Amino acid sequence: MRRRDFIVFLSGAAAPWPLIAHAQQAAIPVIGFLNSGSPEGFEERIAAVLKGMNETGYIEGRNIEIDYQWARAKYDRLPILAAHLLDRHVALIVTTGFPAALAAKSATSVIPIVFLTGGDPVELGLVASLSRPGGNITGVTEILGMLGPKRLELLRELVPTATTIAILINPNSPITNTHLALEQAAARSLGQQVIVASAGTKNDLDAAFATFVQQAANALIVNDDPFFISSREQLVALATRHALPTIYFQRSFAAFGGLISYGPNLVESSGQAGIYVGRILK
Repeated sequence: MRRRDFIVFLSGAAAPWPLIAHAQQAAIPVIGFLNSGSPEGFEERIAAVLKGMNETGYIEGRNIEIDYQWARAKYDRLPILAAHLLDRHVALIVTTGFPAALAAKSATSVIPIVFLTGGDPVELGLVASLSRPGGNITGVTEILGMLGPKRLELLRELVPTATTIAILINPNSPITNTHLALEQAAARSLGQQVIVASAGTKNDLDAAFATFVQQAANALIVNDDPFFISSREQLVALATRHALPTIYFQRSFAAFGGLISYGPNLVESSGQAGIYVGRILK
């Protein structure tokens, strides 16, 4: 199946930013990297952000310092981590995932923020519009969540005999219900029975798959979430052990042995975010 790339860039990133007054007085500015998940699973994306920054003349350890802050799927820690970055007087904050972007936006209306998110930033209230984000925030939307109904269609084509399709969600994410509602609406229109199981920790994953077996699920959709990215090896192993055909939201799951994935090119979008960072710093 041909991989398709879906990325939306916010044009406001190219506009002048009169907001660098909060940059450190030191020779080497510090930027904050605020992530909802864990370092595991984000290596490629971090490298892509750094590559984008390099293209604009900023190299970590040479003329830029990065303070990495990871919530490790404990979303209630994000405001604390954002406050830490403000205490360091960072010149800019890069965020991945909607919860991290929301925490950064709530923490400051002055320091520039570049986000990477899988949801609609307008619908989520991050920006005023795609063409004119407004305020101190801009970034890239990868429309991960909006592709949920398409993943359902693809899984039905792949497993046409599936009477029950399971959906795995992280209940701790504030964007979960929005994305789940899209899939449930699509399932109703197709007459497809679905069941939903939650997992917010690695121990929860075993319990979720036990639920799938108990309720005789024939296939599985793993919804987009930073925690699932960090747990991709465990997820792929569980799906294989239970012989459960599964579709994922990111290519790296398939690289680890997962059956199929459908989603945007997250490396490309991360590189674009890195370019935005360099433009804003200049």
